[in-house]
Amino acid sequence: MNDKARIHPTAVIDPSARLGEGVSVGAYTVIGPEVEIGDGCQIGPHCSFTGPTRIGRENRFIGHCAIGGEPQDKKFAGERTELVIGDRNVFREFVTVNRGTGGGGGVTRIGNDNWLLAYSHVAHDCIVGNNCVFSNNTTLAGHVTVGDWVIISGFAGAHQFCRIGAHAFLGMGALVNGDVPPFTMVGGNSLGRPRGINSEGLKRRGFAPERIAAIKRAYRTLYVAGLPLAEAREQLGVQAQASDDVRQLLEFIDGGERPLLR
Repeated sequence: MNDKARIHPTAVIDPSARLGEGVSVGAYTVIGPEVEIGDGCQIGPHCSFTGPTRIGRENRFIGHCAIGGEPQDKKFAGERTELVIGDRNVFREFVTVNRGTGGGGGVTRIGNDNWLLAYSHVAHDCIVGNNCVFSNNTTLAGHVTVGDWVIISGFAGAHQFCRIGAHAFLGMGALVNGDVPPFTMVGGNSLGRPRGINSEGLKRRGFAPERIAAIKRAYRTLYVAGLPLAEAREQLGVQAQASDDVRQLLEFIDGGERPLLR
């Protein structure tokens, strides 16, 4: 443990835990064995960290977070699995993130610069990219993959093994049971359905008008034209020759195991 870490006297930290420089730990927080916490992390009160867990630099855990707990999977038999968290993430009150399972790859992974707001839950074997926002009560079941720049609104969630593509937006209360393509906006209220592209989010991230127009055209091909998926895919293949974004969309479709949300 680094001598420069700032530890509240009521915190309980296992001697084998490794804390970087400038780490602060709040009252009644418990940090178990095989936990590594990078430089500059701020940990509030009443948090728990269970290993094996590796956490990068400058993350903030506001309070009452449960990080690295055992997966909520009946098949889990105590095998060695881990949680890996990147840099500069914010975990608000009562966020829970579980480790992976032996049968699911063994790792739950969260990237960089994400915001996980109050009561969010990331289950075992999930992979979360960078620059995502999970609003209050966002819930990911096991084995969910979330791309970069995804925004999930309050009380929304994803079925196990679903993928949510980069720059997608899930509305409040949207529950998705299929893969959400990149750039897609999913309407809220119970079972979510595609409602267009996330054009406002793309504008904020500097997408040029011609890029957005190509994505809109691809969305109409996939969702509005009434084409069978195989035929829509053929047309997307032609459009992808002139658009890297459409190529990304097409690669997402081809890489899926669950049905596409349509």
